[in-house]
Amino acid sequence: MALLEVDTLQTHFRTPDGVNRAVDGVSFHVERGETLAIVGESGCGKSVTAMSILRLIPEPPGKSAGAIRFGGRDLLKLSEREMRRIRGDEISMIFQEPMTSLNPVLKVGRQIGESLRLHQGLGRHQAEAQAVDMLKLVGIPEPKQRAGEYPHQLSGGMRQRVMIAMALACSPKLLIADEPTTALDVTIQAQILDLMRDLKERVGAAILLITHDLGVVAEVADRVVVMYAGRKVEEAPVRRLFAKPRHPYTRGLLGAVPRLGSSLEDRAGRLAEIPGMVPSLKTRIEGCVFAGRCPEVQDVCRRHAPGLEEKAPGHVAACHLSLRDQAAAA
Repeated sequence: MALLEVDTLQTHFRTPDGVNRAVDGVSFHVERGETLAIVGESGCGKSVTAMSILRLIPEPPGKSAGAIRFGGRDLLKLSEREMRRIRGDEISMIFQEPMTSLNPVLKVGRQIGESLRLHQGLGRHQAEAQAVDMLKLVGIPEPKQRAGEYPHQLSGGMRQRVMIAMALACSPKLLIADEPTTALDVTIQAQILDLMRDLKERVGAAILLITHDLGVVAEVADRVVVMYAGRKVEEAPVRRLFAKPRHPYTRGLLGAVPRLGSSLEDRAGRLAEIPGMVPSLKTRIEGCVFAGRCPEVQDVCRRHAPGLEEKAPGHVAACHLSLRDQAAAA
C-alpha cells in the first residue's frame, strides 16, 4: 500500500460567476521514501491539490470530494481535531512564500518549537533547544543567535531554510514542498535542493514537490505528474518523461525550457511557445482540455475527452493521438 493515495480528487469553488473546477478528478500515489513532482503552468491546480491533501481549503466556498488515503486513513473523512494531529506531525508542508507563512511577530525559534510542543509534548526549554538543533541541521550559521531573531531579520534563503526546519521538526512521513525555490537566486536554489535531498535520506520522508520548474524536477524527482486545467494529463518516471513525453502539452512544456548554448540566431535553439489561452475552469469541457491549444488536434479531441491509458510501464497519458500511434505500432 502506498503512503499517500489520491483517488479522483475534485476541489471546486463556488463563485458568483459559477463553479470553478480547480481540481477535476485527479488521481496519483506517493510511495514511501520517493519524490513525486506535480508540474504545470500557474493556475493548473497544483497548489490547490496540495492544500486539499492537508484539508486547508476553506468550506465554503471550496468543496473537496473523492478520497485522500494516508496510511490507510481517508483524510477527507477525519474530524478537524484528527487532522490537526496529522498536520505538522505526519504530514508537513513548505509553503510557497516563507515571508507570508512565518509569523512576523514571533522569533523563528519559537515558531519551530511550537510544533514540537504541540505534537511531541516537549517543554519550552526542550523545544527551544530542539529548534536550535533543527536550524543547525538545515545549515543556518550561528543557529542559536538566529533562533532569537524575527523573520524580517533573515534573508530569503534563510527564511526558506527555517520553513524546512519547521516542516521537518517532527520527522514527518510526507513532506509537501510548494514551489520551495521560487524567488530565490540560483545559488540558493541549488543549496535548498541539496538540503532537501540530504534531509530526505536522513529522515526517510517521502516528498510531494509542487513546481513549474522542469530543471528542479529533473534534478530531484523520481516520478512526475503533469497537470493542465485541473486535470492530470500525463504521469511517468522522470527519465522516461523527459526522454519520450506522450502528451502534446508535456512536449510544449519541455520545448519552452531554455537550453545552454542556444542563441537568437539559432532557430533550432529558439524556445517553443504554446499558443492560445487556458480554458476557463468555470465552463465544463466536453472534449480534451488541451484541444484549443494543441497543434495536433483532431475532431475526436473536441468531441470526446481521452482517458488515461498506459503507454509504457508506469507511463500514462490522456491523448487520442498517442492511442492511435500505439495501435499503429501494435
